[in-house]
Amino acid sequence: MAKHRASQSGETDFDDATTALADVTGDYTVDAAHTRIGFRARHAMVTTVRGTFGEFEGTAHLDVADPSASRVELRIDAGSLDTGQPDRDAHLRSADFLDVEQFPEITFVSTAVEQVDDDEYTVTGDVTIKGQTREVSVDFTLTGSALDPFGNTRVGFEGALALKRSDWGLVWNAALETGGVLVSDKVQLEFDVSVIRQA
Repeated sequence: MAKHRASQSGETDFDDATTALADVTGDYTVDAAHTRIGFRARHAMVTTVRGTFGEFEGTAHLDVADPSASRVELRIDAGSLDTGQPDRDAHLRSADFLDVEQFPEITFVSTAVEQVDDDEYTVTGDVTIKGQTREVSVDFTLTGSALDPFGNTRVGFEGALALKRSDWGLVWNAALETGGVLVSDKVQLEFDVSVIRQA
């Protein structure tokens, strides 16, 4: 849990998160302007390539008294991926990988939420990529809650999920002369999420 998070000590630390609200029960939408959905994979067995999805939307219901009644749904525009390299991005959008023309969305729909510690939750649900659906479990940490200057109730979460892309039919690869493959089968998804409670 929380291995994706930065060390808790050092000169580059953020200020402490705000946890000012005792009850954040309610219906929320994902604030895309303050949310990051990222991914990373090994390239040529020597380095890590990182990217983000720029377009997505999501909703959540949070229930503090009964966390198991909470739920979340997320829809990602698969074609909005960006690794900072246009040729690579085009290849990732092609039929070799996500095939975004035929399968434009990646979705996650929760089926269960379990509170495992004061600020830690395991969210289980169905991920659909390239038309194939598999169940996964994502560990999330509640990073804070606050009333912002515009009157919005905000809640923040961080989470990460390691998955094997081949489980969703993303099997393209190329062998290296020195052994191994060009692109790792294991990919990590990273979530830094801010949600706003609806009136």
